[in-house]
Amino acid sequence: MSDLHELTATEQLAAMRTGEVSSADLTRHYLERIDRLDAELGAFVTVCPEVALAEAARADERRAAGDDAPLLGLPLGIKDLHPTAGVRTTFGSAALADVVPSEDSWTVGLLRQAGGVLVGKTNAPELGPTCYTHNDVTDQPAVTPYDTRRYASGSSGGAATAVAAGLLPVGHASDGAGSIRTPAATCHLVGVKPSRGLVSAAPLSSLISTGIEGPIARTVADAALLLDVMAHPAPGDLYGWQPPTSFTRALDQRPGPLRVAVWTDTGVPGSEPHPESLAAVQRATALLRELGHQVEEIAIPAGYEEPTRTAVVNWFVTAIGASVPQVIPADRTDLLRPYTRHLVERCAEVSAREAVASQAVLARYASTFLSALHDYDIALTPTTNGPPVPVGHYFADGVEGEADRMLTWSCYTPWVNLTGQPAVSLPSHLDADGLPHAVQLVGRRQHDTDLLALAAHLEAAGLWEPLHPTCWRS
Repeated sequence: MSDLHELTATEQLAAMRTGEVSSADLTRHYLERIDRLDAELGAFVTVCPEVALAEAARADERRAAGDDAPLLGLPLGIKDLHPTAGVRTTFGSAALADVVPSEDSWTVGLLRQAGGVLVGKTNAPELGPTCYTHNDVTDQPAVTPYDTRRYASGSSGGAATAVAAGLLPVGHASDGAGSIRTPAATCHLVGVKPSRGLVSAAPLSSLISTGIEGPIARTVADAALLLDVMAHPAPGDLYGWQPPTSFTRALDQRPGPLRVAVWTDTGVPGSEPHPESLAAVQRATALLRELGHQVEEIAIPAGYEEPTRTAVVNWFVTAIGASVPQVIPADRTDLLRPYTRHLVERCAEVSAREAVASQAVLARYASTFLSALHDYDIALTPTTNGPPVPVGHYFADGVEGEADRMLTWSCYTPWVNLTGQPAVSLPSHLDADGLPHAVQLVGRRQHDTDLLALAAHLEAAGLWEPLHPTCWRS
């Protein structure tokens, strides 16, 4: 057998079912790779080998007794913004560096009950508001294995880095404005943001739910495997629903012909689309047409002109600024990073009237997209405006300039969180410098199975090559 990490997650589970490999062997293999490679990559905040090996041993015992839970024995990392019972959860903050939850969050519990083996917590930015993964808990930011001088985006940067480097078979991630899709794009991976309510945020609850958990994977089939386990909303979830069939079975469907709307306009005044982002969309457009789908170029439904830009900024300011007093002890706020402190200060300046007005602006903004896409099955855009950016890129203009720099690069993803639609980032190609580029496909709300079926069809038709960074065979 080839090195175990060469196998997809689906293949690893099949090998464990036939007895070709044990969970203990697989877990030791990944722990060894993490120990050897992660210092340069920044994929993990916490690694828990004792927990992992104990859970792997139990998984092997369960399988020997006839258990065949869907993820039984598969090593997993959990993004460090989501609580794990018995394993520290820092939320990317030095102020919470010693916190060890007593309970799993709802979705983490589903993954562990399904037999996933917890090997550690993947790196995330402080409280999760940035599209870079750089915090004060660990010295090493999460970087793309394709160029370790560049960020793996955020906030699921650690998960994407781990999967791309062969430190995990598949990644647990979450997405509040693109935080699954942009990290997947920087690491030549598949990233799925489900429709609102498909995966529960319990124990959190909100009337305006834009964040959701989902998978990052090397293949569409591996993403579907993880999503099948995650897609069981908690009782009482305000937006909870379940798909009519499993995602794994849906991949066998042949979609189409579909009507696809495509645009590449960034929506950011003064910002042009990157040439490689245009090339990625052109490649996807050509393949979709070759497969029999109708692709139409349309104008971007709405951009980030005022007052939308202010409303987007207020969205993040109030989401993070209001949460800090709830999760960070008052005597430890001096440990917060400069950008987090900036958000707290800005939050104090936003009046209740301004906050409510911003929500109204964002609602109209989201409705504009839904109206413009009403007659289309799919929307196609780049995932990011350009390649992964160098480490430190967002700090060049100080904390006041971080939001503009992040929005310019990640401009294609936030609207999908506001509309509640499902989206998937698919790899496209590597440029002349060996850097990954990707496209985003957005489906109709609660038509996630149709979207993944299309993604699998594009994968089979060769939208991207199964490439790996140098450290893959290290």
